[in-house]
Amino acid sequence: MTDYRTERDSMGDRQLPNAAYYGIQTLRATENFPISGLKPLPTYVDACLLIKKATATANGELGCIPQEISQVIIQAADEILKGQLREQFVVDVYQAGAGTSHHMNINEVLANRALELLGDRKGNYQRVSPNDHVNYGQSTNDVIPTAIRIGGLLALTHTLYPGLDKAIAACNQKADQFQDIVKSGRTHMQDAVPIRLGETFRAWARILNSHLSRLKQAAEDLYILGIGGSATGTGLNTHPDYRFRVTELLGDYLQLPLQPAPHLMAAMQSMAPFVSVSGALRNLAQDLVKVSHDLRLMDSGPKTGFREIQLPPVQPGSSIMPGKYNPVLAEMISMVCFQVIGYDTAITFAGQAGQLELNVMMPLIAYDLIHSIEILGNAIHALAEKCLVGIEVNRDRCLNYAEGSLALVTALNPHIGYLNAAAVAKESLETGKPIRQIVLDQGLMNESDLAQVLDLTRMSGGPEKRH
Repeated sequence: MTDYRTERDSMGDRQLPNAAYYGIQTLRATENFPISGLKPLPTYVDACLLIKKATATANGELGCIPQEISQVIIQAADEILKGQLREQFVVDVYQAGAGTSHHMNINEVLANRALELLGDRKGNYQRVSPNDHVNYGQSTNDVIPTAIRIGGLLALTHTLYPGLDKAIAACNQKADQFQDIVKSGRTHMQDAVPIRLGETFRAWARILNSHLSRLKQAAEDLYILGIGGSATGTGLNTHPDYRFRVTELLGDYLQLPLQPAPHLMAAMQSMAPFVSVSGALRNLAQDLVKVSHDLRLMDSGPKTGFREIQLPPVQPGSSIMPGKYNPVLAEMISMVCFQVIGYDTAITFAGQAGQLELNVMMPLIAYDLIHSIEILGNAIHALAEKCLVGIEVNRDRCLNYAEGSLALVTALNPHIGYLNAAAVAKESLETGKPIRQIVLDQGLMNESDLAQVLDLTRMSGGPEKRH
């Protein structure tokens, strides 16, 4: 066996290492696009392989390709889905428009592994062709938007949804644990009326749960597949039953209610489903940034900040200051969220950049959307597991802040009037005297009524308002 083999395409002959399972078109792409060093995401490769498995099955059943060829393509796809030959997908993320280079990388690897399974040599495309067999009835133009849908659904169901579920459960658990803790509220970064620490966490749980619902609603558009549209949405070179069978098979693989698109040309041209999911991710990200900032503020200190709560210390925080621990999980999730928001901008621009029958910016959308889902899901999971579940509270600090807040005078408004309450607050700030003392000294209320009005448990809502 020689170390090299020769392959031919419409542009001529090239030598490839015989160990390579990719072929001549992939080789040309690696030479043309040495851009970022970023390779296709594993989830995106999985999505493409699932499509190729389904198309090979359907085309074999429908008599469009020989059953023997269909079976070895399916076997090759299954092997790679289980982890083999993953290093063979080598085309840079920033590549030929629409994703033809990556698509041919998939086709060539499957064809060459299928040839091996038949006992033949790599590159003998007369027997198993990347184009005529692996890609029968397909085009980059319908495979890639379908792969983005499948990849997005895989990432959502395996990464982001479980991460959000874990964070929601952690917030609800902390809400119950801290329900009796009264702390100072703050608006405009200034003292506000007391609140329950538990309700802070319960609010976060509600916010995240609402985002989970919005994401699932946006993801419903990903269930509609344009596979079978071929080059321009006309279905050229496909069997009449092909797209229905492929959609059915993919639905079985994913255990999701996938449907064939009612209008194939529309499904291929519009990137709106991806922009919509990306928008839902951006919306979640901006709320997560706010939560991460709140966690950092409430944990600030330990001597010179709020220090109402303590986030679990997970690593030393400084290369020079001994004993320092930083809110690293909260810091990490903000950075991930900023990246997701940036990706959303890129996806939005790419989504409107199509012309006529095709949007050639799909490789960018594929990477940015699936990467957004996965890094956000992984970040949320890490935040929940390594931060939220281990948060502890400084009860005395919370109570002292609540009792010392000038905003307590708000509760006096119905009893002594707004102007009198404002005067009490001003005197307390200038003299340092407690609000209770000033009210009693000035005879504005009797001690019994004042104690009832300034009852922190009642003011902060109490357990009866927890839901």
